[in-house]
Amino acid sequence: MKLTKINERLGLIFTYKLQQMRVRQRNKLIYTIVLLFFIVLFWAIDNFYTPGLESDIKDTANITVFPVDLRPTATFGEIVEHRHYILSYNERYEQAEWVAYVLKKDHLTYDDRERPYFIEDPKVKTKSADWRNYKNSGFDRGHLCPAGDRRFTEFAYDETFYTSNISPMRSDFNAGVWNRLEMHIRKWGKKYRTIYVITGGILQEGLVTIGEESVAVPEAFYKIVVRGKPNNMEVAAFLIPHRESKKSLSTFLISIDELELRTGIDYFSALPDDYEQKLEASVKKVAWKF
Repeated sequence: MKLTKINERLGLIFTYKLQQMRVRQRNKLIYTIVLLFFIVLFWAIDNFYTPGLESDIKDTANITVFPVDLRPTATFGEIVEHRHYILSYNERYEQAEWVAYVLKKDHLTYDDRERPYFIEDPKVKTKSADWRNYKNSGFDRGHLCPAGDRRFTEFAYDETFYTSNISPMRSDFNAGVWNRLEMHIRKWGKKYRTIYVITGGILQEGLVTIGEESVAVPEAFYKIVVRGKPNNMEVAAFLIPHRESKKSLSTFLISIDELELRTGIDYFSALPDDYEQKLEASVKKVAWKF
């Protein structure tokens, strides 16, 4: 009788232990499935989801149009139009070959804006480079259309943080001579009330690259500044080696013709040929106040 009860008790204990083991195995399976689900979800978000700007809906009526007659050609073929600047994205080098924008006197505000995260450009069909390419690379995420020129609305400011609007820049260059040029262009924006800016890096074979997507590091950067009426414009073009320099900004002036040879881009192709040739052939330092 006692032996029977002992066997029954052992049987109950075994059954209980077996059930516990099955519950643990089932829970382990559930946890594994949930973990795999979130891993796949985060991977999908990281690789395929590009968030838009939160202020997008609030800013539908506010657009700054860059004149069609001043738009450069695109060597890669993808021109992207944002509300407050346009660009030509070159997938081969994972950055814009040029960014063009209008700078007006009333754009130059001192509004305090919260610096957002860099995000991929949802309008670039081939996907702009991920910001992680720049992480621990030793290079800044250097703006082409400066955030400081777009403080006039929250959206305009945030829009400059698409990765299509950045290029790898040395910190001393970005905070040094390149920043000096940007500040000087702002002075011209205040003085002449409306100017047009085209900017980018010199993209060519054999450049050093960073990140998994091989973002090219230009060896020089350029800016073109235009002011005046369509039939009476003044142009200043700068080509600056990618290193810090204390030289006067005027020493970096070059002709548009020379810049076109370096970039392979035609900058004023929509203008009448004779006027375009006249505009691009010379360097007029006296037309600009340094």
